Amino acid sequence: MKLLILFFTFHISLFSFAQSAEIISYPSHWWTGMKNPHLQLMLHGINIGAPGNISVSYPGIKLKKIHRFENKNWVFLDLEISSVARPGIARIKINNEQKEFELKSRRKNENGKTRIMGVTSSDLVYLIMPDRFANGDSTNDRIEGMKELIYGRDSLKGRHGGDLQGITNRLDYFKELGVTALWLNPVLESDRVKETYHGYAFTDHYKIDPRFGGDQAYHLLIESAHSKGLKIIQDAVYNHVDIDHVTVKDMPMKNWLNTWDSYTNTNYKDQALIDPYASQADKNIMSNGWFTARMPDLNQQNPYVANFLIQHAIWTVENFGIDGWRIDTYAYCDLDFMNRCNKALLDQYPQLGIFAETWVHGMTNQSFFMKNNLNIPFKSNLPGVTDFQLHFAMNDALNQKFGWTEGLSKLNLTLASDFVYADPLKNSIFLDNHDINRFYTTVGENFSKFKMGINWLLTLRGIPQLYYGTEILMGGSTNPTDALVRKDFPGGWKEDSVNKFDSAGRTALENEAFYYVKKLANYRKNSSALKTGKTMQFVPIDGMYIYFRYDKKQTVMVVSNTNDAPVKINMNRYKERLAGFDQLQDIFSGTLFSIKNGLEIPAKGSGVYQLL
Repeated sequence: MKLLILFFTFHISLFSFAQSAEIISYPSHWWTGMKNPHLQLMLHGINIGAPGNISVSYPGIKLKKIHRFENKNWVFLDLEISSVARPGIARIKINNEQKEFELKSRRKNENGKTRIMGVTSSDLVYLIMPDRFANGDSTNDRIEGMKELIYGRDSLKGRHGGDLQGITNRLDYFKELGVTALWLNPVLESDRVKETYHGYAFTDHYKIDPRFGGDQAYHLLIESAHSKGLKIIQDAVYNHVDIDHVTVKDMPMKNWLNTWDSYTNTNYKDQALIDPYASQADKNIMSNGWFTARMPDLNQQNPYVANFLIQHAIWTVENFGIDGWRIDTYAYCDLDFMNRCNKALLDQYPQLGIFAETWVHGMTNQSFFMKNNLNIPFKSNLPGVTDFQLHFAMNDALNQKFGWTEGLSKLNLTLASDFVYADPLKNSIFLDNHDINRFYTTVGENFSKFKMGINWLLTLRGIPQLYYGTEILMGGSTNPTDALVRKDFPGGWKEDSVNKFDSAGRTALENEAFYYVKKLANYRKNSSALKTGKTMQFVPIDGMYIYFRYDKKQTVMVVSNTNDAPVKINMNRYKERLAGFDQLQDIFSGTLFSIKNGLEIPAKGSGVYQLL
């Protein structure tokens, strides 16, 4: 079926908004005192874009330009908000109708201090899929009028009822664990027919999904988290929306989306963007093809689409006071647009933490999408990425036999290529997430490997990210469905037979895992070397790998033995970093070891030591 035919079909029938004369604005409100005085206000309502008089009456607001399109249900207004404008209600007159638009006052004194604090390598991020974590408010399990009403925890891909209140109820759990920031999979409205639980297909950018508790619950979560010293990272999706998004069902203009003569999926080939020999056809399919048939690709080269997405990003940060921004499917976006968007956010909020998903292969490919040291035509301004290359390397180091480029050597080689990045400390590093096999399953439920991986996660450079449940050894594979790595956290529902938020509900091994993560995570919170220090690594020899994190205040030594037998460390090899110190202290047990007498590491053993 031709996509253009499908698009025009959308316009033939007027849907739910035709039942009333309500005019809806995007954004819903704005603020005085923003650095950029310009705002493009999108108004949606029956026939409001037809020829007629439009005026804006409010001191300090000028209507600079009116944009009308082939779809008369939309009109866009270019506004200029001067520095003398004060908070209040502006009245927009459209022929005989009137729309109120609120200007609010910014919470200036709190930005960067108690809200919009940024996310850095000093943080430990905990990734949560809200629908699968905890149900704190059963009244929002089913919302009448929404397309997916199914509520049943026996359904892998249906909604299970987890919500924002459930996360708010567990803030003390995160504090105990040593977490400093929460990254939530998308919380915006996803009012589609099925599989809405993951949230990656928006239907309204300006609504928090009511099944998560809506705007009120999100504000409460963020304010409660901030009061406990916890930060919030929001998951952003610029590349696509759901096919039921208001701007798709009733498109403002024909080129709002990237369209093709027949359905064209992205080829998922990021190398087409990097390859000096790539065809333009492959580049177009990579960037402009649809992610799936139900996820239309937004035309970010359209200036109106670009304004819509950039303004929403700024609106979100200001409205909710989030601290960080994780960007989904970054490589599929128009990269010039992404540079514009990143700049607009950082111009307004220099402290904001931004990192993006770049699920690609190869250090060069990954570095292409962020600030780098490469002499290439396109230069990205993205601060950091989700470091899949380090993730792959850690998996190989744990599961491959040691070799010249295999096993631990892969981890060493990957870190040795950090010279491609402008600042590798801004990369988010991880053992698992919502799209890949859970870490405990990846290492074959080998507890020694689990501890070794946790040691790397919490001591290597970058921003560590822990996936919910990893700390209690939750397992799962994406085969045959990724829903299997997105299972409910046991104890998040009142009917659960066990509560693994509490030590009494965990097995002995689960408690050992939890307290292992807790010990190292809380140590890291007070370790300048691990948070922001330099790295020195020594080439792995015979399955043994040692690196140091250090600064003027502190030196930490991390040891990994992948052999099937104990290894006595030749301490003289590491004198470059050991000089001036006499002892090593095991940060888990507190046991002191003499550097002079050496250190023996058990088979498949690892350790983290502070030099004294």
